[in-house]
Amino acid sequence: MSDEYETRCLLSLLALPGVGEASVLRLQIEAGSAAAALQMSSERLRELGLRPDAVVAVTSLRGRPDVSSAHVCEWLQRQQVAALGFASDHYPALLRQTASPPPLLFVRGALQALQTPQVAIVGSRGATVSGCQIAREIAAGLAHYGLTVTSGLALGIDAAAHQGAVDAGARSVAVLGCGPDRIYPARHRRLASALLEHGGALVSEFVPGTPPEPGNFPRRNRIISGLSLGVLVVEAALPSGSLLTARCALEQDRDVMAVPGPVRSRYSRGCHELLRNGAALIETAEDVLQALGDRFRPNVPAPATAPAPEADDARPSGLDRDEQRALEVTADVATPTDLI
Repeated sequence: MSDEYETRCLLSLLALPGVGEASVLRLQIEAGSAAAALQMSSERLRELGLRPDAVVAVTSLRGRPDVSSAHVCEWLQRQQVAALGFASDHYPALLRQTASPPPLLFVRGALQALQTPQVAIVGSRGATVSGCQIAREIAAGLAHYGLTVTSGLALGIDAAAHQGAVDAGARSVAVLGCGPDRIYPARHRRLASALLEHGGALVSEFVPGTPPEPGNFPRRNRIISGLSLGVLVVEAALPSGSLLTARCALEQDRDVMAVPGPVRSRYSRGCHELLRNGAALIETAEDVLQALGDRFRPNVPAPATAPAPEADDARPSGLDRDEQRALEVTADVATPTDLI
């Protein structure tokens, strides 16, 4: 059985009315492949919980997948986009363990990126300059330790996280809320290209031609968290799609982490809510490693940092004796300026 034929069978099953993703997933698990599922008897299909109309629809495909699936496969081949069914050896192992993994994934880029240890960094689309800088710095730090940074290619924190990994010359994975034939938002086409050039991948559960509809983004959040060892939220309002991703992470038994922010900023409220509920407080990439614990052990040392200057080195020179004595008396205590 060829990979193309298996993909055609999967696409045909997913296009059937009355046969949802959960049923297609169950068929793959029970039969071992979509092609084998099409050979199941009507009785066996009913035993698996398919409704009578769905049983008729599935058996009608026996030996002849839907013609439209051939056109999709031709596009996938031309664009070098892989299609991974749940039964594929290349299907991401962590995502496979979740409660509702997608029955079919489209992947543009390096398949091996999906097998690497990943941490998701997500946050507000309307992020502050400071928030984006923090996301870039932590992403670059995680890349140093061998972690792949995963996010949703959205404006704000998502883009900053991807950019931080790219700037570090490292892999990053973007999970799309549209088909694999589109980049959304369009302004991130250059970022998506850079991501692919650095060994990353663009991932989607949606068939080519699917527009970036609002309902797609909450669905893709479970994939972002499902691919990852943990989810880090950097700036999030209440409510927030980032908090939905964090909730998915909790349901998938993944670590949830958050960066605190200014108490009067609305972009801090979501993160502070997570922290109140037990999320790990994160300020640096090293904090992420500590939160992950035994889930990930880096095999590289921490990056070198410049040594802190000696206290005496920080004192101004050229002072007369009285000025020097005043400085010695007040150097290590908080002194009102009007007493000096």
